[in-house]
Amino acid sequence: MSRAADNRSMLRRLTIFAVAMFGFGFALVPFYRAICEVTGINSLVKRDAPVNSQVDTSRWVTVELDGNTRGLAWSFAPTQRSVRVHPGELVHVVYRVRNESATPVVGQAIPSYGPRIAAGYFRKMECFCFQKQELAAGESREMPVVFVVDPELPKDVATVTLSYTFFELNGATPKPVQSGVTG
Repeated sequence: MSRAADNRSMLRRLTIFAVAMFGFGFALVPFYRAICEVTGINSLVKRDAPVNSQVDTSRWVTVELDGNTRGLAWSFAPTQRSVRVHPGELVHVVYRVRNESATPVVGQAIPSYGPRIAAGYFRKMECFCFQKQELAAGESREMPVVFVVDPELPKDVATVTLSYTFFELNGATPKPVQSGVTG
């Protein structure tokens, strides 16, 4: 056999080997997916639903809601008296307020917690108490509070009271416009 024939034979074998390896690489893809699906490793087929690992689903905490006013002619109360939550769970509650007076009034809400230790485990993301509230005469509105009870809340605390008290901000209330002749 000549040297040229040996080279062609070797080239043919290398080509067949390269094509076989290329085909083997393509054949591994479905095999790899099947193994991953069975073992659950590096799953490409189905995604797990996101889970908030911060939520303690092993226990419940009752959050009692309360609303009061001091020196204001406002009605103010939560839309529900209590909520039952898992520590770490994002909670949304709503308070309703109405200015019962004939003049606009500016107020500010101050939160308090019972038991007192709960204050350190209560995280508010959104709250009407973060800013002053101006209500026109007869105006009413709904005000949200979004919070999380920290999962580190001591296990013996099963009930937390969240109470808001609205106070009038002295000097912040707009004065009524007087009509009349000036002279």
